[in-house]
Amino acid sequence: MKPETATSFAEVAALEDRYQLATYKKMSIVAERGEGVWLYTNDGRKYLDLYGGHAVAGTGHSHPQVVKAIQQQAEQLLFYSNLVYSDTRARAAEKLVAVAPDSLCKAFFCNSGTESNENAMRLARFATGRSNIITFSGGFHGRTADAISATFLGKYRELGKPNVPGHVEAEFGNIESVVLLADQTVAAIMLEPIQSMAGVRTASPEFFQALRELCDERGIILIYDEVQTGVGRTGEWFFAGSEAGAQVVPDIITLAKALGSGIPVGACLVSEKIAGHIKENDLGTTFGGGMIAMAAVTATLEAIEQGAMLANVKRVESYLRKRLDEVDAVVGVRGLGFLLGLQFADKAAPIHQALLERQIITGTSSDPNVLRLLPPLCLQYVEVDHFVETLREVVRG
Repeated sequence: MKPETATSFAEVAALEDRYQLATYKKMSIVAERGEGVWLYTNDGRKYLDLYGGHAVAGTGHSHPQVVKAIQQQAEQLLFYSNLVYSDTRARAAEKLVAVAPDSLCKAFFCNSGTESNENAMRLARFATGRSNIITFSGGFHGRTADAISATFLGKYRELGKPNVPGHVEAEFGNIESVVLLADQTVAAIMLEPIQSMAGVRTASPEFFQALRELCDERGIILIYDEVQTGVGRTGEWFFAGSEAGAQVVPDIITLAKALGSGIPVGACLVSEKIAGHIKENDLGTTFGGGMIAMAAVTATLEAIEQGAMLANVKRVESYLRKRLDEVDAVVGVRGLGFLLGLQFADKAAPIHQALLERQIITGTSSDPNVLRLLPPLCLQYVEVDHFVETLREVVRG
């Protein structure tokens, strides 16, 4: 059967809806190509992308350095599994460990954020011999069985029923709620250091310091889910080790999203303490660590470095916050770097839709009053000005 072809929005939408299982509510956009912070549609429209496809387009859409690395690797070898050594994989692991906090010395590659979190919890159970995992109200960790059972946000945990046993919920930012749960059955405490989907919720540096001390005292593994906060999004390579988190470094960091600039890849960064408990065949993955993904990882990290994108995030975040002070309807700005939540007195969904109609893509959250911004790390002042002026028009009605 010859595949059908389509050109107009209506034709593409009808074709995709016919053959693909429904998942997300989609925007009325047929994405054709991207460049930097801009997304171009098949009918010639140009959108300022302040969402990055769920925070994935960290280096910007189709960064030439990443594209070149993928092309070169594809011509050489598309894939072979972890049953062989690979120079491409070795260099990606070396580069990732090089930008990580010093105590995180080994990498495990997989394919997604939810896999990273599943494996992180398994690593903690191996290391401690315990079974229970403490996670937090408002946290989101993925949609596979263990990860969705660790998610205490809205409807998601209900979607994962029957849930994996052994998951307990603490209150984000409240160390006393953690202390009450952290008994001898707990293998790990896992958290998003900034809770993105919950409305970009943050906690005090003292909270992270207290978590580290509690884990050290009770032999519990501390896991940071940096699927969204990692790879430069906060203006540092990771939230781990940052001033915002009291320089605390966990035992495991999980990554995905921007790590491959759009090529699916996830990773766990682990300490020597954790690595020492792992032997052959304890973990496995067919596609994790594949050559295309590894080439993308190395090129992504190099592009961020060579493009001075970490400094750019800090500089442009500061400018964006100042410009948002001019918008009376924005009653608060949450988050850090390029993971920001714009808080409104009323629901954000109409603002999100009005911006989309003016060709600016943003994100909503489980907090109905919060609009999320997760732009590529290469966002510049001129694009900020365009966004803020458009936002002012929208809220003025």
